[in-house]
Amino acid sequence: MAEHDGAGTLPDMARSLLARFAGPLALAGHSMGGRIALEACRLAPERIRGLALLDTGCHALAAGEAGELEVRKRRALVAIAHEHGMRAMLAQWILDMLAPAHMGDAALVEEIVAMMARSSAADFARQVEALVGRPDASDVLAAIAVPTLVLCGRDDRWSGPPQHVAMARLARGSELVVVPDCGHMAPLESPAAVTQAMRAWLGKIPQ
Repeated sequence: MAEHDGAGTLPDMARSLLARFAGPLALAGHSMGGRIALEACRLAPERIRGLALLDTGCHALAAGEAGELEVRKRRALVAIAHEHGMRAMLAQWILDMLAPAHMGDAALVEEIVAMMARSSAADFARQVEALVGRPDASDVLAAIAVPTLVLCGRDDRWSGPPQHVAMARLARGSELVVVPDCGHMAPLESPAAVTQAMRAWLGKIPQ
């Protein structure tokens, strides 16, 4: 997992990642991490040997009402985090993140909440603003010429299968994997399926 040294934009987070790790890279990013991986591909395409995009997207904020609604929803969560703490915010956030089959799994819910609660409200606010100002990376994805995995949960309500089908079509030769009974948190909801897909992807990357 890469840290981002307090960076406030996705391109700056990608620069931090590229500075932290030298040489050729096989990049795997989940959710916001997928968008950071795409920005790294934009900045240093010659260093990228493979790309895995999990439960993520490549387009900028939508214009008009749809984009405004997304911004309101994201900033409302930031307000809860600042006023009531990260755990209070995450109790609301997680309602849209897991597949219905996993919402009753108290151990899984606590694992995710505890992991994310290690970040501060200020960190969360910075990440939200980075996502609101995200660049369109569809041109980056269309130019990818390395082994690429595009994966999402079938029940992902935040960045679902149709979005990933479109991304896989943009990335020529990519492999699309849709994991059943799985929401936005695929690596934690369905670790065996994600591991299998990741191993297959890594096996395609020239050594």
